[in-house]
Amino acid sequence: MRKPLLGALLAVLLLGAGAAPAMATSHDAGAPTKAAGTTATAQAKVQAVDFAGTVALSNCSGSVVRTPASQPSDPALVLSNGHCLESGMPAAGQVIVDRASTRTFSLLNSAGTGVATLRASKIAYATMTDTDMSLYQLTSTYAQIQSSYGISALELNATRPVQGTAIKVVSGYWKRIYSCNIDGFAYQLKEGSWTWKDSVRYTSACNTIGGTSGSPVIDNTTGKVVAVNNTGNESGGRCTVNNPCEVSQNGTVTVRQGINYAQETYGIVACVGTGSRIDLTRPGCTLPKP
Repeated sequence: MRKPLLGALLAVLLLGAGAAPAMATSHDAGAPTKAAGTTATAQAKVQAVDFAGTVALSNCSGSVVRTPASQPSDPALVLSNGHCLESGMPAAGQVIVDRASTRTFSLLNSAGTGVATLRASKIAYATMTDTDMSLYQLTSTYAQIQSSYGISALELNATRPVQGTAIKVVSGYWKRIYSCNIDGFAYQLKEGSWTWKDSVRYTSACNTIGGTSGSPVIDNTTGKVVAVNNTGNESGGRCTVNNPCEVSQNGTVTVRQGINYAQETYGIVACVGTGSRIDLTRPGCTLPKP
């Protein structure tokens, strides 16, 4: 899990002020550089990925998101991880729908500065089964957020991400952006009692830490959200908490120490109906049901 842990906080102190959250525009030193032949237009798109629309939770990161069909008058949604819930981590097999919540989120602008406090009306959906996801419905609409703060929601990509895609993991909690590529996909990712399916595996440059849980994973080219950051193998353990393992379709177990993962988000799109309502009976909706 990538919640703030004592070790992560200690690491920040040891690294000094250069790694502190105040460094709102810092990027990973190991981020891929511009490849020969890359066009100026493509480079500009990469640089356009910033903190606007991301949020900081009390213990995690997140983002204000919409689907391609969302309307300005719809209540806004915040995406984070299931393991970031204020009520604690859902058990394996548990799905939470329409649970009242008054949780608050600090909305960030492009520079990583908090410009507003947003409030939830409910946990619209959350689970740690097959995926690790939470969706909060806010008391504000997309139009109200845009009008008051000039910040648009991040759009969820409606199709599965592709291996090799250049991505950024944008942490509102740490105000830090990680740059890498999608290295591949884990048929199953097991961590403790939880199992996630078709998880995104990063290349090593995205060395996310505690507090980055729930960060949107953004496609550099489209600017759309393709996944939500959630975990990594910290010490080489096998399928234990903070040490997920990959399980192939034939049952082979692979441990990749130091490698981090995210959960795909394209499956959310078909499940969001009118007024941002999560409707698990909609055609094409495959999210786990209660």
